[in-house]
Amino acid sequence: MKYFLIAGEASGDLHGSNLIKGIRKADSDAVFRCYGGEKMEAAGGILVKHYRELALMGIWEVIKHIRKFKGFIENCKEEIRNFRPDVLILIDYAGFNLRIAKFGKQEQIPVYYYISPKIWAWGKSRSRKIRRFVERMIVILPFEVDFYRKLGINAEFFGNPVVDEIAGFNRSYHESAEEFRLKHKLTGKPIIALLAGSRKQEIDLCLPPMLEAVDRFPDYQLVLAGAPSVPREYYDRFLKNQDIRLVYDETYPLLKNATAAVVTSGTATLEAALLDVPQVVIYKAGNVTYYLGQLFILLGVIHVKFFSLVNIILERELVKEILQFRITKRIISELKDILENENYRKKITKGYEEIRSLLKHSGVSDRIASSIVPSLNKSNNLKSI
Repeated sequence: MKYFLIAGEASGDLHGSNLIKGIRKADSDAVFRCYGGEKMEAAGGILVKHYRELALMGIWEVIKHIRKFKGFIENCKEEIRNFRPDVLILIDYAGFNLRIAKFGKQEQIPVYYYISPKIWAWGKSRSRKIRRFVERMIVILPFEVDFYRKLGINAEFFGNPVVDEIAGFNRSYHESAEEFRLKHKLTGKPIIALLAGSRKQEIDLCLPPMLEAVDRFPDYQLVLAGAPSVPREYYDRFLKNQDIRLVYDETYPLLKNATAAVVTSGTATLEAALLDVPQVVIYKAGNVTYYLGQLFILLGVIHVKFFSLVNIILERELVKEILQFRITKRIISELKDILENENYRKKITKGYEEIRSLLKHSGVSDRIASSIVPSLNKSNNLKSI
């Protein structure tokens, strides 16, 4: 069968690639076209457009580039018309993918949504579109099942794919801490890991206050994880006057060897939690986007208590979240607590144990694929009768 997958950022590319691998086990002759990245391409997908071209962050940024955004959507529709897939698999990226879901419904192509739109934060108005256009909703956070079902949407939870990634890493990683240090020419100091996001806009806004804060911790080795879609030269202007190592394609080994982490909100917060790294989570948007967001919260359009996956999953604050203002000062304060207060560290890692118990065991992508392929076969058989 033919599958068309759409992901708009690095984490979606990763989860899409694992889904492709899982589907191949159940459908060995499967053909894939995708909007994604190197990982989906390496898994066997024909890459139509790279996610870095689609990476518009925040309300104001989308408004500014609305003509470009609409052009991407029209190009995507044309690709789907020409390919005529048996199914559209939409991965997160709601602003783009819900428009494509409507198109898929019009074209009588089954629409499966994997990693659902976060309408529990952004308001329930999108639920009508999901009910009308999406045939199957596959969620990755346990509480989303009941949330969607109350809205008349049959959501399915097979587990969280990040659990697969961490489990696979833990099985295969055998490098010692000393070997990791020697490879990257690190000192013997304990490591503070910096994860500044996967998009240039995030890095521009979040990395400077991170660097200013961690400069106050001379007894620690500072290591920045490079985003795969961001060239090394882009980081140079931030790092030229600081003794900070930059490592690519080794985020998990970095976290494995870190004493603490400063993390831009996103999938990386969950990865740090599953690797047992006490962390402080930050986020900074453009000022227009931030104030529009605050307005939407006041108007009741956005309903959100937390913005990090760790706290969202637990439905309480476990790790400190720092948003928009006085970021540097607050990072310094929180890192001091993490590094100097052993009871505080233990409280965080104990909370991480709860997260692991909520997210189910590994094998998520294979379980999803084993559900997707038979349902499509059944649908195709019914059409042929």
